[in-house]
Amino acid sequence: MNERGKSDSPVAPAKPSNNAVDDAVAEVVEGRGLAEGNAASKTRPGRRAGQDVSSALDRVRQAARRDNKARFTALLHHVDVERLRVAYRGLNPRAAVGVDEVTWRDYGRDLEGNLRDLYDRVQRGSYRAKPSRRVDIPKADGRLRPLGIAALEDKIVQRAVVEVLGAVYEMDFLGFSYGFRPGRGPHDALDALAVGLTRRRVNWVLDADIRDFFTRLDRDWLEKFLEHRIGDDRVLRLIQKWLNAGVIENGEWSNGEQGTPQGASVSPLLGNVYLHFVFDLWAYDWRRRHAGGDVVIVRFADDVAVGFEYERDARRFWADLRERFAKFNLELAEDKTRLVEFGRYAARNRARRGLGRPETFAFLGFTHICGVSRSRGFLLKRVTIAKRMRAKLKQLNVELKRRAHQPIPEQGRWLASVVRGHLAYYAVPGNIQAVAAFRDQVVRLWCKAL
Repeated sequence: MNERGKSDSPVAPAKPSNNAVDDAVAEVVEGRGLAEGNAASKTRPGRRAGQDVSSALDRVRQAARRDNKARFTALLHHVDVERLRVAYRGLNPRAAVGVDEVTWRDYGRDLEGNLRDLYDRVQRGSYRAKPSRRVDIPKADGRLRPLGIAALEDKIVQRAVVEVLGAVYEMDFLGFSYGFRPGRGPHDALDALAVGLTRRRVNWVLDADIRDFFTRLDRDWLEKFLEHRIGDDRVLRLIQKWLNAGVIENGEWSNGEQGTPQGASVSPLLGNVYLHFVFDLWAYDWRRRHAGGDVVIVRFADDVAVGFEYERDARRFWADLRERFAKFNLELAEDKTRLVEFGRYAARNRARRGLGRPETFAFLGFTHICGVSRSRGFLLKRVTIAKRMRAKLKQLNVELKRRAHQPIPEQGRWLASVVRGHLAYYAVPGNIQAVAAFRDQVVRLWCKAL
């Protein structure tokens, strides 16, 4: 199970493998059957365009797959007018505007002329990135999340560059890496973790939280990581322009020396590249070298859950991870990082020691619970995090009051879309009571507002 090429899931893989490190066999993507309660989905062209979009990047992918040490010195020519056009069409037409105050529709009035001019500036090197407009979004725990809203042309170029770079890095990223990757969404990560908890010898789970990852990301280290694969100086300069453009908040410009703006189209890819080198490759090697038993790893962007067979492995990994992160300007949020006894035998083992029920842990919006099936066997229960549901209902209550002047059918259509979106994410097996309660509370709040 520690050999390279072994997936964290025993289910037959449904996706191609990602390239491994050095000359070892490629690590296979976690296979997964069609999970109950999760609709099958295919990456579609447009807002989440990925490898299904026909492009001239196939040779880049093939070269990246053949040689995991190759550096690509000519990539910017792939950012052509057609790719910029696809990037523009993939943007949300109703998204908030940046400091340029240019809307999606305004830009589209002379789309071809604007895209041609943008292409010329990008290729000549005269393109200049604009600062992001910073807004603070409230989080479920009461804190504020800083969000950077890029100018429209910056969004277009970033999306186009991300697609080009993705052709390289999708061949490198490991199988337990999820989030902001084509066809590897949160439900895929949840399914992989569920398979590990129910079919592997997992008795302990480390729920790790990286403190302020996107604002602490070290740009010098990021540049070094990018240069492992990217040898096109023009692409690297584009990324530097976005990182150094700064943010404008309350009319004042500032530029921190670290981090990348959350909300920028390029930030998720840069975050994945950073954690690929800082965490993924290290964790893979640690599992192979030091683990005495099964280790299951699932990372979704900066959210990490690691399952262990033995407590001693879990505690050593935790200590080593602290040291690893410290070298790269990262740290674990100790108040949110927890090691819990969890798995098929957790309840039995704790009862033998005179302890209570197994603790729970949260991952990707769900509280994971050691439950009991009708046949008295182990049942993994995933329930909507109560704090998140309360926060969402509180936001809905405010929005309902704001929309009180609208016709009732219009309010109903908007609420229906809200409930459908909630069900699309949270309607997983075992969570029917929570999603039904959410719908009932929405109806109650609507009646109260009316």
